Amino acid sequence: MQLPFLGTKSGSFISIPAYLADRFSIPALHNFIPENSLGYVLDWFQSNSVTLRISKARTSKFGDYRAEVKNFSARISVNQNLNKFDFLITLIHEMAHHDVWTEFRKTTLSFGFHRKKRRPLPHGKEWKDGYKKLMLPLMNENVFPKEVLEHLKLYFENPRSTSKSNEHLVVALKAYDAPDNTVFIETLAIDSVFKLPGGKLFRKQEKLRKRYRCLSLDNGRNYLFSPKARVVPI
Repeated sequence: MQLPFLGTKSGSFISIPAYLADRFSIPALHNFIPENSLGYVLDWFQSNSVTLRISKARTSKFGDYRAEVKNFSARISVNQNLNKFDFLITLIHEMAHHDVWTEFRKTTLSFGFHRKKRRPLPHGKEWKDGYKKLMLPLMNENVFPKEVLEHLKLYFENPRSTSKSNEHLVVALKAYDAPDNTVFIETLAIDSVFKLPGGKLFRKQEKLRKRYRCLSLDNGRNYLFSPKARVVPI
């Protein structure tokens, strides 16, 4: 049994000796996920050889899973700037990837030979089923606020590669974010100039079906943005 490694806010790793696990891992994780989900998540990590990293904010992704490679254990990273409910949803998403990968690595007896199972799609049926199974014990008002839980249940009828695909869930979760100066891009007027948290400048243009076309003021190229993309108005 290997206990998780917890990353600092700068993204580095801290090794937790087993005899200190209860003292350090519980308070550390308590800073990032709802209190009533803490025991459930720790039980999973104690049963899986996975390293947990609390990552700096990333605009390209909210979480990440890396399978075990040679001398490195499997790794999960989750952005530190997510609120507790968003962090938990993302963490369970990545935990499901590990469960699917672990199952895939097992061999099955076929015609007298041990063969590896068919490699599953990253967000295919196996992952969806595993994600639902892991999340089900947490789908209650002891863990999530009622308004978040309502949209979360709808999302889990057919979970996609990102919970950000459910716009109503995105809005419900944003209400629990720490105050910042970001807004949803759909709230800006056409021709408004905005920047991403990383500093790149854009001008909002027309909506093309489900996304907004935006002109980069840095390189002159056009990019498509989800209506729920969070940007900083200028």
